[in-house]
Amino acid sequence: MPQVVTCLLEHGGKILLLKRSNMVGTYRGLWGGVAGYVEDLEDPYMTAVKEISQETGIDLDALMLVKKGDPIEFSDTYEGKRYDWVVYPFLFHIEDKGLVRIDWEHEEYRWVSPSEVKKLETVPGLDEVVAQLISTTDIL
Repeated sequence: MPQVVTCLLEHGGKILLLKRSNMVGTYRGLWGGVAGYVEDLEDPYMTAVKEISQETGIDLDALMLVKKGDPIEFSDTYEGKRYDWVVYPFLFHIEDKGLVRIDWEHEEYRWVSPSEVKKLETVPGLDEVVAQLISTTDIL
């Protein structure tokens, strides 16, 4: 079962969502957080930090871990293929949202309020990640 991280970056009560490009393998054109596969023997937190750096250009020194969620397991079918996922959710706070520089994996990004997530076409399970990570006490 593939293990992945999904990271939400928060600034001013809004979270960063990224629109997946046509160059990625799955869920093209859908909105999601920073995400990536957890490699063998890699700690999910280290994967989270690595993926944030690769996909947004933001280094660890500009991030503050707010919350690490419980792993979420779910199944989904994409383009006729079944996927069984284990998702490790993370919420990070960032002081300077101007640091975001997306890479080839994404074609656009937005800062949205958590309640707006349901209005967008998102990757499967994102609503559960948001619900688990975001509460009024978590937003700085």
